[in-house]
Amino acid sequence: MDESAAVPDGPRSPGGRSRGGGDGRVRTGDTGRIEDALTAPLIEAVRDLGGYGGLVYLRSRDRRSLVLALVTGVPRSLLRTWWRVPVGGALPMAEAYRRDETLWLPDERATMVRFPHFTAGLPYSFGSAYRPVRAAGEVVGVLVVLRSAARSPLDTDAVEPALRPAGQVMEERLTRLTAVPPGTGSGAYRIEYDDEPVGVRLPTPAVQPVRVGLIDWDLDTDRCTADDESLALLGIGRADFGGTMADIEARVSPDDLHELRASRHDALTLGRVRCRHFRVRDDSAGDEEAGYRPVELWGHLVRGGTGSDRILVGALVDAGSGFTAAEAAERLPDGLFSLDQDGRLTYANRRCEELLGGGREALLGRYPWEVITWLRDPAYEDRYRAAMLSQEQVSFLVRHPAGNWLSFVLYPDVHGLTGRVHPTGPPTGAEAVREAGSAAGAVPEAAAAAPPPGPVAAARAGALYHVVQMASVLTQAVTVEDVCRAVSEQLLPAFGVRELALYTVREGRMYLLWESGYPEGFLAPFEGVTLDTQLPGVHALTTRLPLFFESPEDLSLAYPGITLDRMSAWSFLPLIASGHPVGSCILGWDTPHRFTAEERSALTALSGLAAQALERARLYDAESAVARGLQEGLLPHRLPAVEGLRTTGRYLPGTQGMAIGGDWYDVITTGRGVALVIGDVEGHSVGAAAVMGQLRSAVHAFAASERPPQEVITHTNRHLAELEADVCATCCYIELDPRTGRAFAVRAGHPPPLLRHPDGHAETLDLVGGVMLGVQTDAVYPVTALTLAPGSVLALYTDGLVEQPGSDIETGIEEVRRCLADTPADSVDHLADRLVRTARRARERPDDVALLLTAYR
Repeated sequence: MDESAAVPDGPRSPGGRSRGGGDGRVRTGDTGRIEDALTAPLIEAVRDLGGYGGLVYLRSRDRRSLVLALVTGVPRSLLRTWWRVPVGGALPMAEAYRRDETLWLPDERATMVRFPHFTAGLPYSFGSAYRPVRAAGEVVGVLVVLRSAARSPLDTDAVEPALRPAGQVMEERLTRLTAVPPGTGSGAYRIEYDDEPVGVRLPTPAVQPVRVGLIDWDLDTDRCTADDESLALLGIGRADFGGTMADIEARVSPDDLHELRASRHDALTLGRVRCRHFRVRDDSAGDEEAGYRPVELWGHLVRGGTGSDRILVGALVDAGSGFTAAEAAERLPDGLFSLDQDGRLTYANRRCEELLGGGREALLGRYPWEVITWLRDPAYEDRYRAAMLSQEQVSFLVRHPAGNWLSFVLYPDVHGLTGRVHPTGPPTGAEAVREAGSAAGAVPEAAAAAPPPGPVAAARAGALYHVVQMASVLTQAVTVEDVCRAVSEQLLPAFGVRELALYTVREGRMYLLWESGYPEGFLAPFEGVTLDTQLPGVHALTTRLPLFFESPEDLSLAYPGITLDRMSAWSFLPLIASGHPVGSCILGWDTPHRFTAEERSALTALSGLAAQALERARLYDAESAVARGLQEGLLPHRLPAVEGLRTTGRYLPGTQGMAIGGDWYDVITTGRGVALVIGDVEGHSVGAAAVMGQLRSAVHAFAASERPPQEVITHTNRHLAELEADVCATCCYIELDPRTGRAFAVRAGHPPPLLRHPDGHAETLDLVGGVMLGVQTDAVYPVTALTLAPGSVLALYTDGLVEQPGSDIETGIEEVRRCLADTPADSVDHLADRLVRTARRARERPDDVALLLTAYR
């Protein structure tokens, strides 16, 4: 919470703020810098959507992160965790960037459903819209607008039109930046960002300006001179002013003449006048009965030219708004306080001082939860965060160390919040909570907890979030590669890390698992080093203690002669799981980096999570390798050569579960020709693969005994029922005579085959089908006769090839049919590769894929 708003300070490149050079002045209307180009449209977007805050993310130089470049309406410090987010993360701004489409999340419920990781870091009630930011037609960032969830609902279709004008202005301005010609002094821009975010203040309602006038008061002669503003405050025309203090006293309220005259005493004895307050006549209303305007006199004593004159050089200040408002607040029986947008206290009345037990001087400009020890529980800071991010009133109860209860009510707006605190009775159940000795906590409704006897160490939401976020992401990481990728995508953006290396220990040596950001070949000399090597990564593992070096000098002093790259700070974290060493994690920063206690604790905790996940993933990979070996042994290593036919098969395992499944295909020679078979056992496990092996063997045996197709499937169905495996299976069996092209097909709950005719036309074969295998012991499976013309290609496949999340299977079959028709059939292997190309490239495959192609010549 100690981040102050950034102010543009001179020429900036898209890669970050200039630390030197340029004249350092901010020119009105200058759009030659990224933040200047985006400020006006950002504010416009917030206004057009009826929001209270806005953000602009831009891509980083390495394109792996989105970096917060501009923020308005929300304290930068509240978003510290989100200053840099991974492009591949499960976050709304990252998805809008990747998919190049506008995203609208109307409230916290919608956010939780789609982006639970994001909600874990910002569990507050607000709506948010995300629109890609483009430059020269290319997506370079994301515009984010925050909106109160308590406002009237906004239709999804209205979001894009509301943000479009601001988005278009952003694109026009950024496109102009990319077009700056070389040699003009500005340099050619690439739209990227790697610096801290710039804070932009939303426009505030117009207020009456403070009026200040100057006077010189000769204390020896009571003569004075005054400028026009002073005379206006006093209500004296220039022509009517005689230049004496008597003229001024005539305008002062009789009740306050002593205050004015006491100013002379202050000046003569103290050499200065501090805030002497008095009222002067105000005839501006034109009423018969004059009003009074409060003013303040400030000044200091100086000597005249002769050295003997004593002159008070002073200022008259109009105190009509601020002072009277403060006076009114002082009279209230409740405590009132004001926090700025960043959470620092800017005002507290006397009653607030009494209730909180802290002096105003100690509180002003500070975070209340850092000054007042019994407010140091993170829950209280979180209430401030909730109010500022939801822009809704927040109330809670707190028990004072003296035993009495206080009620806090927070009233936020985009520039800060006003708080009210007053004594109240204990909530229901408070006595029971006190007796239980629970720790302090904010009580929103019905229960509260007593504070501990001593100060509570302040916990920071940012550090806690990184741990929660990493734990959440790692629960979804299955393989070692998944874990390494998750650690890289989380640590690099969250902590501004430029280099990362993950090592594992195996047979007393260290081996690289994953690296990111290192110069090519730099890590090669460290591959396979023994555990007695004098290296910090090895020592961190063997001593089980994290090592932090804040500069190259620190690292070289601890390890003389160590090879350094371009980094300037490092952390070496041991990976320990269940008490035994797993490896080391090495992080590098490209600038000298001071590791706070909070950051050290967070990195140590995160390394523990990574170690546990790596150990689990290594076990999974070992088991998966065994399972894959089992499946590979069950699938045919090669298909038999049959005269007049060309056959080829493809198999892709699913990416979920053990990455194996029950899909299979086979080509079996029979006395009447050749049997083409494809099947799918439900499930993705070793058990599914085992059942698949048994079914394949059964089909092979029944086909080799020259049974007709209907009997092969009927006997296989009974065999599966007798196995009592509690699984079902689908199958398509086609017996083909290569000499005539005559075929007989049986389908048991399986997707229909596709047939490509010699002229390139492809169709879905309408085969009469029966129920899935294993469902009904006495099921009947009809036979369909068909004839293949020379040059035809028959495609058998499993549902993994045609089923995609969010679309029906008919759509998938049609896409494969079109691909079969559009791809030349000169090479059956090329055709097979083309049909599975989309599935092969997919990062996530919910199901495994099997394909059997047969070309009839």
